[in-house]
Amino acid sequence: MTYEEFLRSKQFQPIHAGFEPDELNPNLFDYQDAIVRWALRKGRCALFEDTGMGKTIQQLAWADAVCKHTDGKVLILAPLAVSKQTAKEADKFGIACHLVESEEDVQKGINITNYEKIHKFDTGQFDGIVLDESSILKSYSGKTTKDLQYRFSRTPNRLCCTATPSPNDFTEIGTTAEFLGIMPRTEMLSTFFINDMMGKERIGWRLKKHAEKDFFRWMATWSMMIDNPDNLGFDGSMFKLPELNIQTHVLQSDPDEGVLFPDIAETLTERRQARKKSAEKRIELSKKIALQEEQCLIWCDYNYESEMLHKAIPESVEVKGSDKPDHKETAMMGFANGDVKYLVSKPSICGFGMNWQNCHAMVFSGLSDSFEQFYQAVRRCWRFGQTKQVDVHVILSEAEMAVLENIRRKQSEHDRMKKEMIEIMSDISKAELYNLEARHTEYVPNKTMQLPSFMR
Repeated sequence: MTYEEFLRSKQFQPIHAGFEPDELNPNLFDYQDAIVRWALRKGRCALFEDTGMGKTIQQLAWADAVCKHTDGKVLILAPLAVSKQTAKEADKFGIACHLVESEEDVQKGINITNYEKIHKFDTGQFDGIVLDESSILKSYSGKTTKDLQYRFSRTPNRLCCTATPSPNDFTEIGTTAEFLGIMPRTEMLSTFFINDMMGKERIGWRLKKHAEKDFFRWMATWSMMIDNPDNLGFDGSMFKLPELNIQTHVLQSDPDEGVLFPDIAETLTERRQARKKSAEKRIELSKKIALQEEQCLIWCDYNYESEMLHKAIPESVEVKGSDKPDHKETAMMGFANGDVKYLVSKPSICGFGMNWQNCHAMVFSGLSDSFEQFYQAVRRCWRFGQTKQVDVHVILSEAEMAVLENIRRKQSEHDRMKKEMIEIMSDISKAELYNLEARHTEYVPNKTMQLPSFMR
């Protein structure tokens, strides 16, 4: 092997492990049809599309095409209640999708169930797997992640669908690439990231500055990232969302004894104490805002807040982590149907996957440091199909302002990096989408290099 051949062998080669599809579901928009065809040609890939881009119909059309091509079975895994909503969407689009609880229910074609029930199935029988809200893979060392990677390591067709990830959240990208069989997470880290140290203190992994563009180009060979169809050259005018109105309500904090002004809570312990002190004021204002709306989502982060909100707000339905799956599904689907007026829950429980365009008001009775949970919770209502301005009320005390500033900083960084990722990836994605070969300008030197005298 020559040195040039060795270098070529180290280049990242796009994976084409799928097939060329025939006719797809006619309900797909033009950009969705193109993306699904690309995903089927790839065989193993990810759709990192912003909320409201129609990932549900895309994954259903993908699964339907795989079933027809293999004459076999595809499994869709989704969060609780999302599976039922997806099955309803499938009926609307004329796609057969079976809600299944265990192995005995599996039929030929598309089957959908919740992540919590995966242990009840023989997963080796499926010709394709779809992970809806695949950010569940984020915890690399988690039991669920390792179980999913093991169960579907030999499944020929794999599709991961989730909202646009942050490039700083390398764990989600790495575990997704590993699940799809693109590259092991450890190899991705050693190739594109550096583990920073400051003295003896370990800072953590960060993307190498000189490797940013190469990292995004690599991602474009196995993932599609858009926040509007115009990223890929399609007409995206109909995807302009109504206004998002975020109002911050800052409650006065009482200073500690012997202090003129309240201290800003910095540590996690201090933040929890400050949050508990302001609980009654936050619940009272949350109630006042919610009762002015026809329908409202009320978000919290702690069990005591959830209990207080449920007791304070008449006609509210509370969804807790300890609730039985049937209650969770009934409550979430009831809110989607308009049968539930006020839903009280945590973003970690109800903040992912559900389509609640029927609601245009929500209250955060307190705020955590998780920008992802805040973003996902807001996008349950502020998404394609929403016809009204979405009002988001964030309630916190003066002592908790550090949390708000942290969320704002994370949002600013997320928006900047997402914009850069989409800009760099869009040209490559277009070439991938239409099965074109990317053109490269070769460097051809035509002058002899002259070394300066002091280097000779």
